[in-house]
Amino acid sequence: MNRQELTNLRSLAIDKQQKYKHKICVCCGASCISSGAEAVLKKMQDEIKARGMDQEVEVIPTGCMGPCNQGPLVKHMPDNTIYQKITEENIAQIIQSQLIDKKPIEDILLFADSREKPFVNANEDPFFKKQLKIALKDCGELNPESIDDYLVHDGYQALSKVLFQQSPEEVIAEIKQSRLRGRGGAGYPTGLKWETVYKHVNDHKYVICNGDEGDPGAFMDRSVLEGNPHRVLEGMTIAGYAVGANKGYAYIRGEYPLAIKRFELAIKQARKLGVLGDHILGTDFNFDVEVRIGAGAFVCGEETALIASIEGKRGTPKPRPPFPAESGLWGKPTLINNVETMASIVPIINLGGEWYSDIGTPKSAGTKVFALAGKINYSGLIEVPMGTTLRQIVYEIGGGIQGDAPFKAAQTGGPSGGCIPAAHLDVRMDYEALVNLGSIMGSGGLIIMDDSSDMVDVARFFMEFCMDESCGKCVPCRVGTKMMHDLLQKICDNKANSNDLQRLEELAIYVKETSLCGLGGSAPNPLLSTLRHFREEYDQRISKPVVNSY
Repeated sequence: MNRQELTNLRSLAIDKQQKYKHKICVCCGASCISSGAEAVLKKMQDEIKARGMDQEVEVIPTGCMGPCNQGPLVKHMPDNTIYQKITEENIAQIIQSQLIDKKPIEDILLFADSREKPFVNANEDPFFKKQLKIALKDCGELNPESIDDYLVHDGYQALSKVLFQQSPEEVIAEIKQSRLRGRGGAGYPTGLKWETVYKHVNDHKYVICNGDEGDPGAFMDRSVLEGNPHRVLEGMTIAGYAVGANKGYAYIRGEYPLAIKRFELAIKQARKLGVLGDHILGTDFNFDVEVRIGAGAFVCGEETALIASIEGKRGTPKPRPPFPAESGLWGKPTLINNVETMASIVPIINLGGEWYSDIGTPKSAGTKVFALAGKINYSGLIEVPMGTTLRQIVYEIGGGIQGDAPFKAAQTGGPSGGCIPAAHLDVRMDYEALVNLGSIMGSGGLIIMDDSSDMVDVARFFMEFCMDESCGKCVPCRVGTKMMHDLLQKICDNKANSNDLQRLEELAIYVKETSLCGLGGSAPNPLLSTLRHFREEYDQRISKPVVNSY
């Protein structure tokens, strides 16, 4: 397929979709599926067909719409009315009211039922109104299993643009201008990483998309892969063109079967269409992608451990330098970005690096996807401009704390992050501000806690996780996390003394500074941040000091 044929096919797909007067989107992300969404989808399709309305009403499955704990969710377009917690028994009522009577059901079915008066247009609800979707754009509105649907939403236009209008150097310059930073946790400048791989001359180079999302309470990458797999695939292909790679690997966590299924389907569809494989769109550029499935090892989120896993070795990290950009997969220059980073590439190419750079804060451009979880009214997936405050996320987008309980803390960055107390609710959510509070952005997990949470137990929980997930290659992580966990357990059991607490703090610093990779280096963060902001909870469990306890 050449460029003109792609344009013609897109026009046909648009014409086909415009024949429908209504579009019913049924959220079929993993969360809604677990609540019965597939039965709701089938019932909606069957009912529409039985009423003879299938020529004017399109019914499609979509990815995550956002408020996951309100699923199954059904959206009517073009008026953006969202119904929540839908069962098969509600379908006839929705069809009658929404499509025939043209009067939305303004009762408990309309999102969001906790509002005094739910909005007919869900985009007016604070949950959606306060967001800016870039990486998540079109998730919840397109069929993730249809490449035609992706073409309607400007799919593969960015790839066509770079292949015919931009050199690899110009693509990299665009990404650098955007000031996009890696969304996997470290926040390294994406354009600089691309440029480094580009400059290393080699007969083979590789692109890896890291979808090994292992933080407790995190489901950002899973939802993007489920909801818009072609967006990630297109981003990977553009990255391959920019750095001079001809092969890509998507490393996806084995616990994400739906994401794997939809991404593998996207690869097959893209190959068939000619936007993946040999001579893409009739050019000399060749690029193909394969899926590699992770076995659930948290440490494989670290790039050198991930590379070892793809190579068929045990997933353990190795010292750097050399960095993967110089010597990565099979010793070749390798670009590694996570799912959210790859999903941000297409809009940057389409709208320009300057456009993206104007969003967010001076040092943290663009938007960030967060997985809201914990004691919050609306848990789920959100995307906000960098610099949005924690208070806005919790009380405006998230709808506040369950049962109107007092906010106590927010855990950001998962096991690698830290806890932010109520005194800092107005912190701007960007890389620098969170580090200043002893936490990190991480991949985007955001767990909200109320005043019933025990912060010592929170630290113990995350330490147990890191202890279990340690690959054991280096002593500081293998032994240090076990020792810290045991001391935290001792404190939780009210059997510790002040010398134990002192030893715990010393251990945290040693482990942080001497571990081989980021797992051990960040494992003490939850402990150190809770000690910093909630030390009184530790002191309450500590008995009188013991002299010469060593």
